[in-house]
Amino acid sequence: MTLYAFLTAMSVWLAALTGPGDTKQLLPVRRVVIQDTLILRIPVRPIPPRLPFEWVERKGPKCLASRTIAGAFLSGPASIDFLMADRTRVRAEIDDDCPAIDFYGGFYLQSNDERICAKRDEIRSRMGGSCRIERFRTLEAKVKR
Repeated sequence: MTLYAFLTAMSVWLAALTGPGDTKQLLPVRRVVIQDTLILRIPVRPIPPRLPFEWVERKGPKCLASRTIAGAFLSGPASIDFLMADRTRVRAEIDDDCPAIDFYGGFYLQSNDERICAKRDEIRSRMGGSCRIERFRTLEAKVKR
């Protein structure tokens, strides 16, 4: 067997082992600046499987630096969990009188100053609706007993 044939066989074998599900890439957060306004398109990631810990809410910041947002998870009908670049999580609680909006396809955040702030900024669905962010809560993992 030649070296070329051996390497080809190895690459086919490794591709068969990884399977199509393992090669799927998660969509990144996209940043666009239009007339001094920053628009972030944030894809919603699938909910991770049940883990042996739960998320405990603590007091959160008033604002988040937009460059630190790496992705998002839907955590309930009135909240979205942001996955930050440093692998921490921050929960954004949405206004109570917000209609049920479909954030499953992703959403947009718009800012003029590179920060996303509670009581000021809105989460906009890709379908056209929007909801104001009421507050941020920092999430800490706590082992379930």
